[in-house]
Amino acid sequence: PLTAGFRRSMRLCRRKSRTNQQSCYARCPSSCYSTLAAPYEEVVRYQRHPADRNRLIILVGPAGVGVNELRRRLIASNPREFQSAVPHTTRVQKSYEMNGREYHYVSKETFENMVYSHRMLEYGEYKGCLYGTSIDAVRTVLDEGKICVIDLEPQ
Repeated sequence: PLTAGFRRSMRLCRRKSRTNQQSCYARCPSSCYSTLAAPYEEVVRYQRHPADRNRLIILVGPAGVGVNELRRRLIASNPREFQSAVPHTTRVQKSYEMNGREYHYVSKETFENMVYSHRMLEYGEYKGCLYGTSIDAVRTVLDEGKICVIDLEPQ
């Protein structure tokens, strides 16, 4: 969103500069110059109002950069406030695992139906099995009054 606005502002400036030799700042001080001077939004501590719903935090990064570890540490730092959504998978449940705790174990057909009906927030395949996070799993965490934290690897 910010990038698109930045590009749009620069295009307007370039178009105007052909007809008028004024500086970019003089022509459009609120769009071009301010965007160039401060292309990023200031980061401040989020202060949630008690009436606001909790949010979903998505940590994104390629394999090996530590987003999974960051998610684990965040949850460990305050498990009453942060929790992961229980993902879905088509892989076979192991003897020590419990459905709904480590994963929601579903058939491939069920998983694909969830994908086609837009009920999966994210999904992918690993070693022939499907894995993903459903919107319902995220809502479950949010409905418990916690902040849902998930990590994603961009594809």
